[in-house]
Amino acid sequence: MIRLLIVCSLFFGQGVAAAPAVRSVRSHDPTPAKRVVNLQKVQYGTASYYSNKFEGKKTANGEVFHQKNMTCAHNGLPFGTWLKVTNRKNGKWAYFRVTDRLHAKNHRVVDLTTTGAKKLGYYKKGLTNVKVEVMGKKMPE
Repeated sequence: MIRLLIVCSLFFGQGVAAAPAVRSVRSHDPTPAKRVVNLQKVQYGTASYYSNKFEGKKTANGEVFHQKNMTCAHNGLPFGTWLKVTNRKNGKWAYFRVTDRLHAKNHRVVDLTTTGAKKLGYYKKGLTNVKVEVMGKKMPE
């Protein structure tokens, strides 16, 4: 151990404390991912649903997340916006309120609760092709 300290001291000049930081083998990209923002009134793309690990945690707007609610994550639309989400494979649809954001690198259109995924009929599949219509800030009747 003392030999190692002496060698390090000679190699780096001022002792072990002056040694440069060792980089991790798995270095990450320092540039932040740019969030894909879609503000169109009608959008088409892929829908997924939340993992159960988010149950009881706060969403981006500060509300507590519950799988039983008809809420969703969307990149760009204001919190509180109501959406009509239609499963394009079977025609089933439901209304959801935006309460959260997707991960910046996620290119899906919307992320629903498991209750919503079951209502749209894609819970066992995990993903589905959807049409998303922006309904506005008032709850649709």
